[in-house]
Amino acid sequence: MTGTGVTDATRELLLSRIRDVPDYPKPGVMFKDITPLLADPAAFAALTDFFAELCVRHGATKIVGLEARGFILAAPVAVRAGLGFVPVRKAGKLPGATLGQAYELEYGTAEIEIHAEDLSADDRVMVIDDVLATGGTAEASLELIRRAGAQVAGVSVLMELGFLDGRARLEAGLRDAPLDALITL
Repeated sequence: MTGTGVTDATRELLLSRIRDVPDYPKPGVMFKDITPLLADPAAFAALTDFFAELCVRHGATKIVGLEARGFILAAPVAVRAGLGFVPVRKAGKLPGATLGQAYELEYGTAEIEIHAEDLSADDRVMVIDDVLATGGTAEASLELIRRAGAQVAGVSVLMELGFLDGRARLEAGLRDAPLDALITL
């Protein structure tokens, strides 16, 4: 699903606030910088409203934000929707008992963690992030949510980089939960 419930004007506003930065962080990469969107209160509010509406529609009880830009997007959505926010962090960044999940990168592996006690069997969790690229981090977060005993309400992203095929990677892990992308590039 792409951009459900968003007007063309809103989509154009958000797109106009995403800056392309060529050759960052390495040559050949076109980085999508969302800081101009965050600096524009109307654009940031429109994005927050979009995500909050999806959380309500999909019956979420908690929101997970993926490190690091997912935190910036997910926290205000949690406040707007009246839901709890749970950060998914890189390994070693959370104090106390955590659940960890390793996943494959293009050249190696990475690991993310979540506080085990922040989710329960009664929770339906919406994962929010800025970009869906290859889907590795999102896929690992789905596994963490289920290992914590919660259900996945869905995954919502600002941008999906369709040419990297992250959606296909997530389909099995999502089961019947939706994947919503406001913008597909």
